[in-house]
Amino acid sequence: MIVATAGHIDHGKTTLVKALTGVDTDRLPEEKARGISIDIGFAYWKTPDALIGFVDVPGHERFIRNMLAGVAGIDYVMLIVAADDGVMPQTVEHLNIVNLLNVSRGVAVITKCDRVPAERVAEVIAGVKSLLADTKLAAIPVMPASAISGEGIEALRNELAAAAKAHQQREHAGRHFRYTVDRVFTKAGSGTVVTGTVVTGAVAVGDHLTLSPGGIDVRVRGMQKQGGAAQQAAAGERCALNLSGVELAQVSRGDWLVAPAVHAPTQRIDVRLQVLTNEAQPLKHWTPVHLHLGTADVTARVSIRRGAVIAPGESAIVQLIADAPLAVLHGDRFIVRDQSATRTVGGGSVVDPFAPASRRNTAARAAQLAALEHDDPAAALKALLACSPAGVDLAQFERTFNLKPDRVDALIATLDTAIVGREQRVALPKVLVEKIKTAVVEALVKFHRDAPQAVGIEIDALRKAHAQALAAETFTALLRVLADDRKLEVAGNHARLPQHVATDNPADQKMWEAVKPVMESAGFNVPPLKDLAPLTKLKEVMLKDFLYRKAKTNEVIRVTPERFYPRTTLAKLAACAVDVAQNSPGNQFTAAQYRDRTGVGRGLAIEILECLDRLGITQRIGDMRKMRREFAPILGDAVAPPAPPKQAAAAAPAKPAAPSVQRRPNHRPIKRY
Repeated sequence: MIVATAGHIDHGKTTLVKALTGVDTDRLPEEKARGISIDIGFAYWKTPDALIGFVDVPGHERFIRNMLAGVAGIDYVMLIVAADDGVMPQTVEHLNIVNLLNVSRGVAVITKCDRVPAERVAEVIAGVKSLLADTKLAAIPVMPASAISGEGIEALRNELAAAAKAHQQREHAGRHFRYTVDRVFTKAGSGTVVTGTVVTGAVAVGDHLTLSPGGIDVRVRGMQKQGGAAQQAAAGERCALNLSGVELAQVSRGDWLVAPAVHAPTQRIDVRLQVLTNEAQPLKHWTPVHLHLGTADVTARVSIRRGAVIAPGESAIVQLIADAPLAVLHGDRFIVRDQSATRTVGGGSVVDPFAPASRRNTAARAAQLAALEHDDPAAALKALLACSPAGVDLAQFERTFNLKPDRVDALIATLDTAIVGREQRVALPKVLVEKIKTAVVEALVKFHRDAPQAVGIEIDALRKAHAQALAAETFTALLRVLADDRKLEVAGNHARLPQHVATDNPADQKMWEAVKPVMESAGFNVPPLKDLAPLTKLKEVMLKDFLYRKAKTNEVIRVTPERFYPRTTLAKLAACAVDVAQNSPGNQFTAAQYRDRTGVGRGLAIEILECLDRLGITQRIGDMRKMRREFAPILGDAVAPPAPPKQAAAAAPAKPAAPSVQRRPNHRPIKRY
């Protein structure tokens, strides 16, 4: 259990911790010299049943930033009020801070009770109870004690021991590791060392982590807990981690160590912000503030929707826009102080750590934020599904709530939900998914009935008509589900029914009867479209459209954009390639060999071979080719026809004898102009 002190300066916080644990938490020379705490200090006390870690915070208003770093991630508060002074300004501010941080367990201790009469002690106790009445700590005990005389110390120990025994360790199963860094130093022979509190998850020596928001990959070389070496630590424990992969100057208080899966720096966060009742003025839109989150302190602006204000004592959903990246997730508590960092304005909890910049659809966004305000991830997911027509991005949901994928899968199993997509998983209500599936199939049936010659419906048009709210990637993934179930086929950017043939109509049948004999009679030399059209007595544009549609049935194969072959003819050409390969050294052949075997021109031979390459039947290796797979499963069985007879080379005409040049002895040839 992590216990933090809170209270005004010189009210005996450090002295009380020393009386309880025997440890003086003032470690800095300046603290020793001045007799006040400047930075946070740490001590441990082991009870018979549990271990208590004390975080002693400074009480001076000038060091409130250090105090805020100390109370990040605590389980229990020890509010300390001196009997002689009573409630003081920092008593109130510290109490406001722990209340805004949602700390509900603790004890109030009236110190220095040996210095004042009993009546004064009773008066201070009454004042403290009145101060606590409107906070989450209203029910905590108020106990007098003196670290000097020992009065009340044993009773306080018993109270703390009982609280530690009853304390439930923070859940870490199913959540990624997160750790707030509150101190950084180097140690001879070790390198960079950080201290802090494990907020969620667990860590072990050897783990690879990310320093966030900077994004530096580190490894845990060693670990210490309670002053001794350790191998692992879990949520709710303090520990020191020796890191490799990072220099001292690259780490500072305010950083987080996290599992790589939840490293996602952000500067826009939607939050529930509570303004303190003692604020003199309402909080206005675009007010500059100091944002304290974890152990970090960054400047930010408060963006209030529609330019509204938040009155003292009220709360609202607002957006905080930070001036520097933050490592923050859903549910993290925060404090905001004024621009000069002299007073606490309010605080609250993070609703959406990855807030969008645009707020156009405010009604839908308001519903999503209301869903995200649920502390229970299962309730949040159920509510999000009900108000998110585009579905819930599960990767984003996992990161937002710091959940491992198996934990989310367990949540989904309890809901009537369908998961669409593999790489980018989107959750949608099963009822909605089935409705879209039915609508898509019915639309395809009607479309093919009305336009039998069309290949299919464009996918984007189909999405806009029946699932406009879905992202294009999600809708495509849904079509893949239908394709896997053989309800439709996806070809390029079109969808069609599996049994649909774009040329299965009387007009196209008549056209095929005119085209097929011409293509088959051409043998291996099927002409291109511009030459084929006159032979079939069809317009080239009409013929091209028909053959492109016919190619969907695989009865014809597109060799080039302007040349199509009957599948049976191309199968024979593939058989010729097998024949050439079997009769070539190493079963590899050239385009020239294939040209000679088929009797077609070199240019056409190359076009045919490139088509066979695309079909995966042949494979080009430099200037050679080899057979890659059997052609029959793709084109059907075929036998290569006999090779065309080799033509004898025509006798080349004799070259005329070059004219002789007369030369005179020892003279160059005479040039004639």
